[in-house]
Amino acid sequence: MLLELMVKRGEVASAGYEGRDRLWDLAERVYPDDPVVPLEEALHIRATRRLQAIGLARAKAAEAPGEPNYVGEVGEPAVIEGVRGTWRVDPAYLEQALDGRAALLSPLDRLVFDRKRMVEIFEFDYQLEMYKPAAKRRWGYWAMPILYDDRLVGKLDATADREAGVLRVDAVHEDEPFDKAMRTAVDREIETLAIWLRLELDVAG
Repeated sequence: MLLELMVKRGEVASAGYEGRDRLWDLAERVYPDDPVVPLEEALHIRATRRLQAIGLARAKAAEAPGEPNYVGEVGEPAVIEGVRGTWRVDPAYLEQALDGRAALLSPLDRLVFDRKRMVEIFEFDYQLEMYKPAAKRRWGYWAMPILYDDRLVGKLDATADREAGVLRVDAVHEDEPFDKAMRTAVDREIETLAIWLRLELDVAG
């Protein structure tokens, strides 16, 4: 895509959205350039912000399209029990107590975007199946990973049918049996998603 090439060349940049349409502008009017940040400092800032966003990452990882999955030597070294190698952790999270809740994640969410990291940390079996034939899908076209406290516990298969004005829930796949509290919390998140989309909720079965 020409725009993607121009972004990589530093000629244009994303400047926001108008509805669902992305807006573009000249990079010089989007990116700060006074003063120009030296390359090494810019890479360090990027890695620091990446670690702040995802909390825990490897210093080195395989190259991936788009946002890299590694953070270099920023943060503090950490070891995950049962997982090989040394990780890097944002020290700001070390003293924080977990305030867990239920959440429906986009398949592109940073928590699950690095599939290898997702498997290593969460032992979560997941693939984005939108490019698979319907008959070969296990969880759905755009199945949304379900986070509960500090675990990935299932997938939501739902479709926003705007013509019919409904959010159609075809299935909630449970990787582990949901207890009453989990079911209530996940149902509440699904209802909130329907409200946010301004659609009526239609639950199959």
